[in-house]
Amino acid sequence: MAGKDYYSILGVKRSASQDEIKRAYRKLCKQYHPDRNPDNPEAERKFKEVQQAYGVLRDPKKRAEYDQFGDVAVGQFRTDPMGRKVYEWGDSAVDINDMEDLFSTFGFGGGRRGPSIFEEFRRGTGRRGRAVHEPPPQQVRGRDEVKTIGLTFGQAVHGATVTVRLKSSQKQGSVETLEVRIPAGVEEGQKIRISKRGHPGAGGGDPGDLILICSVQPHPYFKRDGLDIYLDVPLTVSEAALGTKIAVPTLDGQATMTVPPGTPSGTKLRLRNRGIARTGKSNAQQGDQQKGHLYAVCHIIPPATLSDELKTLLESLKELDQDDPRKNLGWDMGHSK
Repeated sequence: MAGKDYYSILGVKRSASQDEIKRAYRKLCKQYHPDRNPDNPEAERKFKEVQQAYGVLRDPKKRAEYDQFGDVAVGQFRTDPMGRKVYEWGDSAVDINDMEDLFSTFGFGGGRRGPSIFEEFRRGTGRRGRAVHEPPPQQVRGRDEVKTIGLTFGQAVHGATVTVRLKSSQKQGSVETLEVRIPAGVEEGQKIRISKRGHPGAGGGDPGDLILICSVQPHPYFKRDGLDIYLDVPLTVSEAALGTKIAVPTLDGQATMTVPPGTPSGTKLRLRNRGIARTGKSNAQQGDQQKGHLYAVCHIIPPATLSDELKTLLESLKELDQDDPRKNLGWDMGHSK
């Protein structure tokens, strides 16, 4: 390869990745930066070479052209101070007319008829129709497609298979359907990524991903907090005072819950492992399953209507119950200080 070896300038192999090229560039920039090397022409020269080399190798298209044709392929046209049209690359420049004579020597055509040989070189063919190898198009990954999917509370808790409608990447205007398995235990706003089902890539690049955002409908009586479930449970005065056993709903069906005697309003009674179960790769590797609990929040409800008999009983209870539940609250009934 004629001209400068940009890979050697950066100190990397020709097979170096973009990350390796970037790291080498940053290291050399720090080493030869003019601020660190004042009045050092050699460091200044090397600093410019590093900038020039990185400017080509950082760009996949320019790098491919350089790999094929050398630094002559990454130059530029300009007019020199004498008015001549020249092509310049690195520290070299050549008159366009001299280039035509050079190319004609190698059989790319002669004379000055038709477009210039260098114009044909830039287009990708010689005058005899010989194809010049063009660098492959840069591969660009497609954009991700984001869609919101509506789930019932039960679908989010237990998992489900849902149908997602997508615009077909094969035929414009058509729609294709995709069956997606929603794992158990997903939450509101949780994202599910489906690999390579997004927008198509360019230049042979991979498609983007499909990202589904879960939108979970509220439940009529269950409320969720992480993997735990909360359920408001109304109790009569006698149930709370005397204790009882009641039937309550859970995610897996009916369960019996014991209410201890003297249960105050607002008490949370726990039913272990009756919450939401969630399995995932990390849990599966541990051979374990996360599972929350169900919390029954007790609310004491006084009778809406009182019969004469019930009123008499409550009056008797009032006389017998001399406890003052507000006694130890520390209330100051005087003026605030």
